[in-house]
Amino acid sequence: NFIQATRIIKETLPGVRVSGGLSNISFAFRGMNAVREAMHSAFLFHAIKAGMDMGIVNAGALPIYDEIDKELLVLVEDCLLNRRSDATERLLSYAQEVQGQIHSTTSAGPQHQDWRSLTVEKRLEHALVKGISDYIEQDAEEARQSMPSALSVVEGPLMAGMNVVGDLFGSGKMFLPQVIKSARVMKRAVAWLVPYMTENGSTTVTHNGTILLATVKGDVHDIGKNIVGVVLGCNNFKVVDLGVMVPCERILQEAKEIHADIVGLSGLITPSLGEMVHVAKEMERTGFKIPLLIGGATTSRIHTAVKIDTHYKAPVVHVLDASRSVTVVSSLLNPTDREDYMEDVSMTYEEVREDYYASLQERKFVSLADARKHSLRVDWKFHAPITVPSFLGTKPIDDYPLSRLVQFIDWTPFFAIWQLRGKYPNRGYPKIFKDKTVGEEAQKLYADAQKMLADIVANKRLKARGVLAFLPAWSVGDDIEVYSDDDRTEKVATFHGLRQQLQKERDDPFLCLSDFIAPKSSGVKDYLGVFAVSCGFGVER
Repeated sequence: NFIQATRIIKETLPGVRVSGGLSNISFAFRGMNAVREAMHSAFLFHAIKAGMDMGIVNAGALPIYDEIDKELLVLVEDCLLNRRSDATERLLSYAQEVQGQIHSTTSAGPQHQDWRSLTVEKRLEHALVKGISDYIEQDAEEARQSMPSALSVVEGPLMAGMNVVGDLFGSGKMFLPQVIKSARVMKRAVAWLVPYMTENGSTTVTHNGTILLATVKGDVHDIGKNIVGVVLGCNNFKVVDLGVMVPCERILQEAKEIHADIVGLSGLITPSLGEMVHVAKEMERTGFKIPLLIGGATTSRIHTAVKIDTHYKAPVVHVLDASRSVTVVSSLLNPTDREDYMEDVSMTYEEVREDYYASLQERKFVSLADARKHSLRVDWKFHAPITVPSFLGTKPIDDYPLSRLVQFIDWTPFFAIWQLRGKYPNRGYPKIFKDKTVGEEAQKLYADAQKMLADIVANKRLKARGVLAFLPAWSVGDDIEVYSDDDRTEKVATFHGLRQQLQKERDDPFLCLSDFIAPKSSGVKDYLGVFAVSCGFGVER
């Protein structure tokens, strides 16, 4: 588009000068200089021919156009000139292969082989800490043959290695993506040993405690919960994950059957908060005495202290993120620390409740009747004409091209979920790559994500679907009525609105969503737009 726009500008407005930013087109390939420099050179070749006048470049790092690797040049120009629908995926795949070759050549030297001369116990520990799976079955088998049983390998060197991982993560010397890789290596080692444990009739591993995790009823989000499970597993806790949309009855039943030491509830959407309160009440009613952990995006220490802790006499603890889970669980299950930790949490929550109730006394609300009197006033008769939608009713979108969605991914929350948080001024994407503490690991995680994305898009492993609708609508007070067609004789739904009632310092209106839809009494035809989308179709496979 830039190149074509430059060409049109020069044809129609010859006196205008055009400047282009090279780094913008290649920023996604930070750290892959060969790809970035090829993109810069090819872009300049075509943009200058189209009439671009100025651009800031590092001339010393600019390859000659004709000397660019022919395969790379084709891939780059396919992207720049939008010649293929899969151009982005193909270039990403090439870049990842090149980066992989660089990593393999830098890690395959003498230092890489030195650890292979260590004892088998130390080799297993090294493989777990570094996330190296190349020799894990081989080393697990060697350890099995030299130790009393396959189970002793799990409880001995493998658990010792995972304890090192847990300690490093807890001290901030390892990051979550590294822990996930360690867990995968551990899983492969255990999978190799399980058949031998089954033969001997001994598969029971000694754990530090049994933790039951569940995303509560009505909620399907489990990314954070899954991460907590991995981190706890790396610290030798047995984790039983019930998955998502788990009703209260099943949580309580499973907790009794597996003799859980702790129950952990997770949720992301606001209704989950109410369900967590319900679970706490039921745990109290049915006589549970074990700690209850609360976590998830919408949860907070205030809500836990005010709404949940008051309904359950056993310890209730809000866990801010996965990195805190090990400390909390260990404190709750440690006979020495347990009482002091519970007392500290109880006192803290009591202070939180006092502050919360004090803040409510300071907040003043107007009556609903007064709020409605001072709602937003719109003179709909003199309002600009309301645009009639291009269609009325619903329109499904089936199998939307994933390649078009990739560019809209917001990577900042992605890194936050993986608990990679840069410090100012390198907090968000892509500045996080410059952060001295997490930058390197963020780049590795990003590269892994790009590889997975390329595979998902190229092999169509997921489907993006949606439905959008434009519906005839009128407001009636605080509500919005929706009709089947523009004749507006058949009402099909009513959306109930909530109006602001918190007292305002200025003479501002008390707003409600219905204020932005023409009232029925005005006779002005208005419309409501709604949509629902998901790219998760196929994720179960």
